[in-house]
Amino acid sequence: MPVDPSELVIVGVTLDGRKFRPSDWAERLCGLMAQFGAADRNRYSPYVYPVIVNGEKCVVVDARLAEIEPLAYRFLEGFARDNDLLVRTGRRAPRGGGAAPAE
Repeated sequence: MPVDPSELVIVGVTLDGRKFRPSDWAERLCGLMAQFGAADRNRYSPYVYPVIVNGEKCVVVDARLAEIEPLAYRFLEGFARDNDLLVRTGRRAPRGGGAAPAE
């Protein structure tokens, strides 16, 4: 299956194979990019949102964010780098179809 290079997937596993903590890291990270919507509810950005893949928490970052909000994109890249997290380009499955990061 082709890999979609228009997305980065930050995986909640460090380069040495440890699970990243705290357990709600993905929701917290995506919450930074979220906005309040109707009824004062938080809505994740369509450019940065959490997913669970094979039991691992991940954050999907749409590559278009680099053009729309370059500082936010660099922040997310830096977060992954500073915390030694796995980062993969694209996903193997389309949105809504059990998304899985590329290997």
